[in-house]
Amino acid sequence: MTHADTVIDADLIRDLLREQHPDLAELPLELGARGWDNQLWRLGDELAVRLPWATESADELLRKEHAWLPALAPGLPLPVPVPQRLGEPAERFPRPWLVTTWVPGAPADRAPVTRGGEAARALAAFLTALHRPAPDGAPSGRGRGGALAEHTRGFALQLGETVERGLVTDPGAVRAVWDAAAAAPGWAGPPLWLHGDLHPANVLTSDGTLCGVIDFGDLFAGDPAVDLASTWLLLPDGGVDAFYAAYEPAVDDATLRRARGWAVAKSLVGLLIGEAGEHGRPGGKKSWGPPARAALERLLATA
Repeated sequence: MTHADTVIDADLIRDLLREQHPDLAELPLELGARGWDNQLWRLGDELAVRLPWATESADELLRKEHAWLPALAPGLPLPVPVPQRLGEPAERFPRPWLVTTWVPGAPADRAPVTRGGEAARALAAFLTALHRPAPDGAPSGRGRGGALAEHTRGFALQLGETVERGLVTDPGAVRAVWDAAAAAPGWAGPPLWLHGDLHPANVLTSDGTLCGVIDFGDLFAGDPAVDLASTWLLLPDGGVDAFYAAYEPAVDDATLRRARGWAVAKSLVGLLIGEAGEHGRPGGKKSWGPPARAALERLLATA
């Protein structure tokens, strides 16, 4: 259910399709997943319907995907969910929704990468292709495109909560990674296209390697360090070095430090959502805890 207690089920989706996209209304329909912002329903063999079901911001994010992702998708070497139709708010469902292409695979928080070298090269190729200068008017990152130091207070609160819950036992080492990142020079290049929310639940795997990237609702232009942070959460031991050997252009020391800062912050959030079982959803998302724990261990081992 959404916060407005609207039941999202197959009958509702078929009614919406009949009203706005009747040529799709009789295709087979089944629930695919309930994500953080949206529910995903598979529509036939090649399509999916995404409907916001929890956060209010999801409406804006879906419209952003519809506006920008179709032009970016053809240049990306991994499959992504390309918007095909935009559903407008209706009486029974007063929020926008999308029909996209279906991307097969299992989320990496439930099916982790096991072929590290291959996955590292696939991720490097994907981010090399995505990280291109964005045009004027590209969406901003709602604070993530600015200086890392601006987020220090929020980071300190997250760190304090993880320590209080017994999820982090060496807060000094964690804080040292963040402080080094916050002190690094900022991004001096042009704003680059970024996925913006690249974590294990938004990356798909098959046969132990990457096979797709989903949920581009946070797509924005800014500092590539935000996306580069994902390497510690997605790749097994040894994968981070393989990624940076393949990613182009070569990453300078300041960007690497900022990426490590974003990675340690994402790891704390993952611990709180996964292992604490709270943070915005009843029951949390337990599968987010293990990759966050592994990422934090990798970051501290190479501090």
